[in-house]
Amino acid sequence: MPAVAEVWPVGVRPVVVRGWEPPATEYGPGHRGVDLAAAAGAPVRAVAPGRVSFAGRVAGRGVIAVELDGTGDPPLRTTYEPVRAEVEKGDEVVTGQIIGTVEAGGSHCPDTGCLHWGLRRGDTYLNPLLLLPPWLLNRGPSRLLPVAGVPLPAGPQ
Repeated sequence: MPAVAEVWPVGVRPVVVRGWEPPATEYGPGHRGVDLAAAAGAPVRAVAPGRVSFAGRVAGRGVIAVELDGTGDPPLRTTYEPVRAEVEKGDEVVTGQIIGTVEAGGSHCPDTGCLHWGLRRGDTYLNPLLLLPPWLLNRGPSRLLPVAGVPLPAGPQ
């Protein structure tokens, strides 16, 4: 799967409260997405360009689904919940655009607050972290780069 995301849906590098746990069977237990730490009111951003295919309430929670541009047929569809939508079905979104805000009282992290981020192709659930490129997903140690034109410090004399 191509890494098409260019931003996290919340924050700069949010804590993954609960990771992807694919079910053994179609209707079996598991976790069909990832939960990212986020306080109520935090902005939720589109991770890649696409078209909003759903923005509404499901089982009392706000849900937004975005079909991602250029990801095949059927297209990849990323979902966000619980979210108070700032977009409507049919809207085109761009990478990093605020599409809503995290609502309080989600079922995934009722005490701490989080965003449940999901990914599907047709009826198949996928790990949404696979959308992120390695440089965004795994921030390694800082690297010092040479600076041209700056004199080196004098050594011991």
